[in-house]
Amino acid sequence: MADFLLALDWLIVLLWTARILAALRNLPRVPNLLDPRYAHPLEPAQLPLITVIVPACNEEANIEATLRSLLAIESVPIEILAVDDRSTDATCTIMDRVASESQTRLTVIHVTDLPPGWMGKTHAMALAARQATTPWLLFTDADILFSPDSLLRAVNLAQAERADHVVVFPTVILKTFGETMMVAIFQLFGILGSPPWRVSDSRSRDSIGIGAFNLVRSDVYRAIGGFESLRMQVVEDIRLGVEVKRAGYRQRVAFGPGLIRLRWVEGTRHFIRNLTKNFFAVFRFRALPALAACAVLIVSCLGPFAALAGPLRFRIPGTLLFVTLFFVYRSFRRYNGIPSAYFLTFPVAAALLIYALFRSVIVTLLHGGIRWRGTFYPLSELRRNSGPLR
Repeated sequence: MADFLLALDWLIVLLWTARILAALRNLPRVPNLLDPRYAHPLEPAQLPLITVIVPACNEEANIEATLRSLLAIESVPIEILAVDDRSTDATCTIMDRVASESQTRLTVIHVTDLPPGWMGKTHAMALAARQATTPWLLFTDADILFSPDSLLRAVNLAQAERADHVVVFPTVILKTFGETMMVAIFQLFGILGSPPWRVSDSRSRDSIGIGAFNLVRSDVYRAIGGFESLRMQVVEDIRLGVEVKRAGYRQRVAFGPGLIRLRWVEGTRHFIRNLTKNFFAVFRFRALPALAACAVLIVSCLGPFAALAGPLRFRIPGTLLFVTLFFVYRSFRRYNGIPSAYFLTFPVAAALLIYALFRSVIVTLLHGGIRWRGTFYPLSELRRNSGPLR
């Protein structure tokens, strides 16, 4: 048994090492929007109009900063459609006030009732998209801060690559040790699980969609059915990317440190609460695959480090994995700004990530669905409307 466990330990470490080395080799292929070639002004004839769609529900703490950061963008002509999705706080008042000062660049749409069979966010975005007449649509969130040149750089990338869908990785504003630890491992899993360098390969099934920045051609959005076809999707941003890629359109993803910023989580507990709604959706609300994934993660993420407490021959693979993680954390620092010393937190962060996945499954099953933004969505309806994420 000891020899079997040792062999399993080495197999896990070698698999981790192979994935990490592939990431270190291929990440430089992903465009970085800070490259000067994406900063040149567009010719007037090239200027596309972009409709920026901002759904907001009870976002009084963030919405004004988001809208003002968008209104400060002058390098690309845009119009902003901000949707107040049944807010019960001061979101509506703030949006109307900012709109009155915007000289028609910002229009506020008020939603008072949610039709049956819709998620609130997908309904808000679909409603705004129906009113848009511009060549491009940018779907974003109500807590995003845009730099003045962010859209210019994204449009330059889209034109250079003849892209139909452009996704930009946002920069997460981090303030505490716990949230930094969790965001670091979450981004690591995201990049290793869905390699961004394969997104542009039409032969690959890998796709991407991020709620902070989904820039898509209007005709492409409508050709795939828009959010009308994704009405009950919890992870609607990811599904949008899947549908664009499955339909054969050109998808591109880019880094852009500092161009698009957000405070995604506020501490470890907030991180876990955020994932409680979303994690189970990744497995289409099927308990067996989700629990199997928990088991695999326990073995592959915690096994090598648990073996560090054993005899010397068991400590070697775990130590090698720590060294490999150091190099990948150091490499990722150029994109996320997280100090490489956080590689030491990987076992603890992995344990908490597994707990978040397990909690997402159990809480959803016990409640028979999810409650989001004041609306309850039954599990049977979520399962019936769930779709593939690859």
